[in-house]
Amino acid sequence: MAETVAVIDYGMGNLHSVASALGKVCDQRVTVTSDPAEVAAAERVIFPGVGAIGDCMGEIRRLGFDKLLREQVASGKPVLGICVGMQALLTHSQESGGTDCIDLFPGEVRFFGHELTGSNGEPLKVPHMGWNQVEQTEHPLWAGIDQLSRFYFVHSFYVEDTGAEVMGRCDYGVRFAAALGRDNLFAVQFHPEKSHTAGLQLLHNFVRWNGQR
Repeated sequence: MAETVAVIDYGMGNLHSVASALGKVCDQRVTVTSDPAEVAAAERVIFPGVGAIGDCMGEIRRLGFDKLLREQVASGKPVLGICVGMQALLTHSQESGGTDCIDLFPGEVRFFGHELTGSNGEPLKVPHMGWNQVEQTEHPLWAGIDQLSRFYFVHSFYVEDTGAEVMGRCDYGVRFAAALGRDNLFAVQFHPEKSHTAGLQLLHNFVRWNGQR
């Protein structure tokens, strides 16, 4: 029987875009599911997310997916967070008046600010929307992806660039974490499913990754 990649459905993500992109890079069974038993039975788990973190965490906790994610990470299976799915893995976010998150990665999610400027002093729009380069740190999920490749971002809040768990960095008025990783857990701020060749390569790497560095 083919292995399964479970895309967690808590009502707050580009689920079918992610599933469609996965279908282009793997022959594994891809299931979009809100069933904890299906997630637990899968060999790999993807945790996407879009929208306000307060609403996301409300649904995650209501459905018990915070506990489920901790269990899946502890089991050693590969887990990938995407966009707000990455931010939800942090300790806390400034968004929605301040929101406690799942705390699988230590750190704070911060607002870019209303007066963000680039290195030339020109104002930058918030949200950060569009293509930007990512500086990679060595990790199996970057295999076959050129250093400083461009990925597609849409976000008004960012993860601080601190700690050894930062696997990718990006600049947009501030330097922030574009990717985080520890053991079998990896997460990205950008949308790989919208990032053409580089994004598909990252998903290709994930569905073949054994969760080890």
